[in-house]
Amino acid sequence: MTGRLSFGYLYDFRNPAPWHRPGEALYAETLDVIAETEALGFAGAWVPEHHLAEDGYMPSPLVTLAAVAARTKRMKLGTGIALGPLYEPLRFAEDCAVLDILSAGRMQLGLAIGYRAREYAAHGLDFTRRGARFDEFLHLVRRLWDGEKVDFAGKFFTLAGAQVRPLSSRGQIPLYIGGFAPKAMERVARYGDGYFGNAEIWPLYRRTLEEQGKDPATARMWLQGLMLVVAHDKAAAMEELAPHFHHVNNSYGAWMGEDVVEGKGAIGLEDAALKPMDLDAFKASGILQILTPDEAIAHFRGLQDQAPVEHFTMMMPAGLPAERFLAYAGIFARDVLPAFE
Repeated sequence: MTGRLSFGYLYDFRNPAPWHRPGEALYAETLDVIAETEALGFAGAWVPEHHLAEDGYMPSPLVTLAAVAARTKRMKLGTGIALGPLYEPLRFAEDCAVLDILSAGRMQLGLAIGYRAREYAAHGLDFTRRGARFDEFLHLVRRLWDGEKVDFAGKFFTLAGAQVRPLSSRGQIPLYIGGFAPKAMERVARYGDGYFGNAEIWPLYRRTLEEQGKDPATARMWLQGLMLVVAHDKAAAMEELAPHFHHVNNSYGAWMGEDVVEGKGAIGLEDAALKPMDLDAFKASGILQILTPDEAIAHFRGLQDQAPVEHFTMMMPAGLPAERFLAYAGIFARDVLPAFE
């Protein structure tokens, strides 16, 4: 499969100690960067969600996206990902409808259940029931975006006369649901407009669609490659970028290891790839992919051959100065984007 493929970046607004500065300056600069990437031709700006992070990882993506909507005109924007079970369905449906209006129909939502028990404990929720809570949440949000007045008494939510007003002109907002387990794919097939995650999940996603009587030709995939950068001088880029991506690797690795039992964590993968390590080990690990433009084009065409991917998300890593991030984004825009238009 070849042809059009769009690209965007994830912005987690981290402010870790080695590069710490006033949050007001960091947030303002990141919004400037997002506007610049739109001018370069990138098609998406995505804000994730985590809580209790020492480095300030974004805990409030919907608020942040209102600011992103005000600074952009063309690109899609949304959560990548938000932790769906932490939300109340009516408030979530209302906030997203308002965001879709503010952005003139550019919202696209990535949602999943998350994998950190302490985030659920902090919100007073049962981590072990997050999947069932997510299913009930998705059922209600879909009904609310249909414009329905909802009366509902379930295991997790009770609504009486709930209705979203105003709805955006689209009503339903695209939902891409993440995960790796078969149950997650059932959720994608039932409630999602597409899958958010990794290309290797495509066979499971396709099979689940077939089992639910849905046409795999309608499948849509939004892939993440947060540790991928395009550069002309790969060695120089590794030296400059590795400390910043090393912080990303180690923080994710620590989170993924919090609730591991018998080698398997709550993320749903056996032996998750990201683990804390020292900087030299990280440089040698191959986790940070630095590709030349030609290598990147071949890589993305390979993904298109493997799965029905429509969008690919990279990231602005913690602490990297804006001008240096934009220099790498500029290389990608000039030398890679034209191959997929």
